[in-house]
Amino acid sequence: MDISDSGTAKLASEKTKRRRSGGRAGNERGRGPSVAQLPWSLPQYNDAPIEPLAAESIENIHDGAMRVLEEIGIEFLHPKAVDILRREGCTVLDDGVTVRMGRDFVMEKIALAPSSFDIVPRNPDRTITVGGRQMLVGQVGSPPNYSNLDEGRKSGNYKAFTDFIKMTQYFNCLHFVSGYPVEPVDVHASIRHLDGMRDKLVLTDKVCHAYSLGTERIEDQMEMVRLAGGLSHEEFEAKPRMFTNINSTSPLKHDWPMLDGAMRMAERNQPTVVSPFTLSGAMAPVTIAGAVAQQTAEGLAGIALLQCVRAGSPAVYGSFTSNVDMRTGSPAFGTPEYMRACQMSGQMARYYKLPLRASNTCAANYPDGQAAWESAFSLWGVVTGQTNMIYHGAGWLEGGLCASYEKFIMDCEMLQQMQHYVKPVPVTEDDIAVEAIRDVGAGGHFFGTQHTQDRYEEAFYKPFLSDWSNYENWEDNGALRTEQRANGIWKSILAEYEEPPIDGDAKAALDEFVAKRKQEGGAPTDF
Repeated sequence: MDISDSGTAKLASEKTKRRRSGGRAGNERGRGPSVAQLPWSLPQYNDAPIEPLAAESIENIHDGAMRVLEEIGIEFLHPKAVDILRREGCTVLDDGVTVRMGRDFVMEKIALAPSSFDIVPRNPDRTITVGGRQMLVGQVGSPPNYSNLDEGRKSGNYKAFTDFIKMTQYFNCLHFVSGYPVEPVDVHASIRHLDGMRDKLVLTDKVCHAYSLGTERIEDQMEMVRLAGGLSHEEFEAKPRMFTNINSTSPLKHDWPMLDGAMRMAERNQPTVVSPFTLSGAMAPVTIAGAVAQQTAEGLAGIALLQCVRAGSPAVYGSFTSNVDMRTGSPAFGTPEYMRACQMSGQMARYYKLPLRASNTCAANYPDGQAAWESAFSLWGVVTGQTNMIYHGAGWLEGGLCASYEKFIMDCEMLQQMQHYVKPVPVTEDDIAVEAIRDVGAGGHFFGTQHTQDRYEEAFYKPFLSDWSNYENWEDNGALRTEQRANGIWKSILAEYEEPPIDGDAKAALDEFVAKRKQEGGAPTDF
């Protein structure tokens, strides 16, 4: 990977230091020294979604998903899950793990899940609403590697993990903290969840994701969220306070660690996003309709189980249907098929009255033009499909194998623009501006009119990363490419970061718990 040009950080810092951002915790003004941010808000979709499926086609995909559940079945590799479903009247095949469930049962159970719900983090001002017309975004989650222009590509480590967590806190366009933005592989797997969740809870005050990787990890993380919020056990369970995500092992399988974590979350009224990873042509049919049908079957099977565990527990229909490069078998993202799958998944989620999760993705190996257009296409698909929870919103590279510092900044620019785009357009008499048009007349200009003077400062979106100068000025200022400008911005953000406030007693209780669990050895590393 290229190393940044000499003086890149200095030049980019000089160009951005007069701009303002959300500062340490994304304050309400959305101002600060590094980035011209939008203020903290929970954006809503105001346009009609793009719906490529006719009503008959939705019913056909639904019927296909129900036939998969009724005639083929899903493997549940957890004895408790199988026992629960057997008691509910489902058919367990002779192998003891494959479960068939009737469509009436499935529809009855998923109807118990709320169509929208709030998640309340330790800072209640950061409460988010999942579902309806809400648009929420989290950062990249779970890549094993990171990259930046200075270091190149490296295996994930604790410092990079905390850097990305700080940037997630900084940006107002990010509403929740997903999984580890890069896996801190220098922290032993037995205690990684302790350090990871502790830092999510201390370095941010936003809603946090917890990994469902077996009993000890999810129980530890629920207790940490409870302690960080200063909550009793009853207060913790009274409202969603965190969330998890589970992926089916496509095709047609749910594994033990994720099922165990998800069921424990449901028992305590905490939300689970059920996200099949259905790559069309590899782990799902080569047709997008077939892949979405399989995705629906796997997702609804998981959600139905969770409603058996606790009726009314919050759940989200997850979409991760894309396609593979049929020449190599490699995953492809930001494709026309991915955009259509997101829009179709939106229709299916609304059909079942469930919130929708999808992702900002790309297959590019460097924060270049390919990365930008694939992510732009991905975002177009998730936004026009009206996704409620946008995963991997900032920093994703290499099909999810790498978290890029520069791509994180590039994505936040695109996310801000998308969030500005979904705002309703006012159409009052003043907005139509007939009198201003009359005053200017033929051949005039609007720069000096009172109508313009009253509105120009807030009239248009102001980018913090784009360079709109002409070629000569751009060249005089160092001819910095997009990724080089982004390099200077992330450094400025990290330099000015400050931890958001946290109650001292709650932090002490959290740290005491982490120390105790480390002393006990943390979580087992074999399942």
